Amino acid sequence: MKFTKILAAIVATAALFSASVGSHADALTDRAKSGQPIRIGFAHEIPWAYPGDKNEPLGFANTLAVGVLKSMGYTNIQPVVTDWGGLIPGLQADRFDIITGGMYITGKRCKNVAFAEPMGKFGNAFIVKKGNPLGIHNYKDIKDKGATMVTVAGYVNVDEALKEGVPENKIMQVPSNTELLAAVRAGRADVGAGTYFDMRNFVESAPNEIEATDSASLPDWTNNWVAIAFKKEDNDFLKAYNEAQAKYLGTPEMLEAVGKFQYTKAQLPGDTKTDWICSNR
Repeated sequence: MKFTKILAAIVATAALFSASVGSHADALTDRAKSGQPIRIGFAHEIPWAYPGDKNEPLGFANTLAVGVLKSMGYTNIQPVVTDWGGLIPGLQADRFDIITGGMYITGKRCKNVAFAEPMGKFGNAFIVKKGNPLGIHNYKDIKDKGATMVTVAGYVNVDEALKEGVPENKIMQVPSNTELLAAVRAGRADVGAGTYFDMRNFVESAPNEIEATDSASLPDWTNNWVAIAFKKEDNDFLKAYNEAQAKYLGTPEMLEAVGKFQYTKAQLPGDTKTDWICSNR
């Protein structure tokens, strides 16, 4: 009888230990449930994500992410602003918990971060001097005309240009969109490359100097899906985030919230999944 009681106690203890191990959540889930702020990292990228006058997170990527987190019960949000090239290193160095900066899902990035399911699908475009004197509409034009392209370090446009045969020494990489626009306006670069939204906003800021090319002039494979990014080890939180985003994405509430930042129904991502995008982009 005594042995039976001892055996039962061992079994019960093992079961309790097993349950506690099985229920252990990832670091971000523990952090959020303990009431600590969820730190969101983004750069100054209008209209994707940018800080307001009081450092509040603005832009449609921030707005969508904050809306999803709110639906999960998390409202303690701490913005962390950095440059674009510092987003993935900052996440890996635990400077913030989530990248909300409107980042394209690519195979290269999928090796370093865990993307949520897509929140939108977007195209790229160029800016050129008014009148497009070199007749540049796509990467092959840049290559064939020996033109110099400027883009932001870390943007997918670098890899896209290289894939289309643009020589590396004809690709100027700068820290931010401010320097990109300045390089084109000053004639240091013949063409600037970035997202359609960014290029269109540049034209609005200097309508007599530059113009934007048509996104449709670029190959279809340059269209990209955007998602919020997490550390690879935060699997539990990522799963919960995906479930909440699926319920929120495309709702009237969500579209109204992001509409002020130029996101419309046309940018909804469709049925394409992150696993496929990681393997094909």
